[in-house]
Amino acid sequence: MRVIVVDGNDNAGDALVHKLRLRGHHVDRKRRGSDLLVTHHRYHAVILDLDLPDMSGLAALRKLREVSSVPVVVLTADTDERSVVRALRSGADDYLVKPPRVAELAARLYAITRRLPVAANPEPTKVVVAGDVRVDLEAETVEVAGQEVQLTRVEFAVLRALLEQPGAAVSRQQLLDRIWGDAFVAVSHSLYVHVNALRTKLNRPGLITTIHSYGYRWNPVAAVVNSADESMALSALAGRTA
Repeated sequence: MRVIVVDGNDNAGDALVHKLRLRGHHVDRKRRGSDLLVTHHRYHAVILDLDLPDMSGLAALRKLREVSSVPVVVLTADTDERSVVRALRSGADDYLVKPPRVAELAARLYAITRRLPVAANPEPTKVVVAGDVRVDLEAETVEVAGQEVQLTRVEFAVLRALLEQPGAAVSRQQLLDRIWGDAFVAVSHSLYVHVNALRTKLNRPGLITTIHSYGYRWNPVAAVVNSADESMALSALAGRTA
């Protein structure tokens, strides 16, 4: 299991990393909450101390939950019930009081990383069809009205992220984190440019809609309406020229 330990205390953090490595885990350690927000996508689980040098652990956890559902075990020196409740309400999957017993921590890590049964993760759809738009996610090809459309690597990555949540709003932060690996990199304008290029190439108005001040949504109904309107227009044109 790949685990990241985020702890501002060098002695405690390094000791925990060493003990988890002895149990066969691949473990890295970071000191700051900002380090977690940049690198979390590389790990299967997070061990998060609440006392960090750049921000509170709870603030880091809330920011993390805006872009990721990676399992998190919170370590806290505070046994007060309110602190534990705040951590769980902020998105923690579990918590332990410091210093943790390593065997128990390892068991809890195993428990939270297998919390979703296999049946809850079905084989992803390989081909998505919306009207006359056909996307092959495995071959990474796109066809509109039977004609192949060439997308860049980033454009296809944006499209894939939207297709994985059809009809749902996907935030800009999620897209930045998914594609660039950092939800806080100043590339939001770049994302806007790629989305607009993708819309132009698909040429199906309303298929990718903007959610004001939030993000974007894949709207397959729009493709069906657009392709039907186009067919009707072609039929009418053929009738006039007959």
